[in-house]
Amino acid sequence: MTQPIVILACRVLETMLAPHVQTRALPATYFEYGYHRTPKKMAPVLQAQIDALTEPSLVVLGYGLCGNGIAGINARQHTLIVPRTDDCIAMLLGSRQRYLEEFNAHPGTYYLTRGWLESGSNPLAAYEKLVPKYGVETADWLIDQEYRHYRRLVYIALDEADLEANRAQVDRIVAFCATRWGMQFEAQIGANAFIERLMNQAVHRRESWDDFLVLPPGSVITQEMFVPDHR
Repeated sequence: MTQPIVILACRVLETMLAPHVQTRALPATYFEYGYHRTPKKMAPVLQAQIDALTEPSLVVLGYGLCGNGIAGINARQHTLIVPRTDDCIAMLLGSRQRYLEEFNAHPGTYYLTRGWLESGSNPLAAYEKLVPKYGVETADWLIDQEYRHYRRLVYIALDEADLEANRAQVDRIVAFCATRWGMQFEAQIGANAFIERLMNQAVHRRESWDDFLVLPPGSVITQEMFVPDHR
């Protein structure tokens, strides 16, 4: 008997997953971006959702390793399909290969997405929270410690409409980062290819391969599984 497909994903992927969810009428739960700032809280929240599934299911996790945030999750009686990526950037760019090419060419890159904007996860928002809490001098020191090593800021837009809708906010962040650290800016349009492959993997139930882990019931996610040549 074919297992039902259930999606548990970060909200940053909602737009990309929506066509698959709607076409196949799949149950999907999206979680707020804030868990990326507190990775230790991620696994318990996702585990609770997995444990609440009464019927053995094929659970698609729309997360990368995310700072070890999903390490320790137990599949229980379900099968898990997990992108073999460090975070969502490779998923948004369309492939691990494109991400690695970007990383090798520009290792000091800070990535922004619509999700990061909506959650307030960016250098300008962080600085604006630090100033009233610690004062300008300490805020300057703290923000520099976190972001001074970045040389480029890239906004990954889902499409041109996304880019235009968020241009004003992105421009403010770009101006702040350019003035303070000399970051260069680049806008890139993301690609749906990774998500397309993820959902095809869910439908066709293939074994683990480079881009994805397929974990049988009783498996526990570990950091080592995300090493590319792990089997």
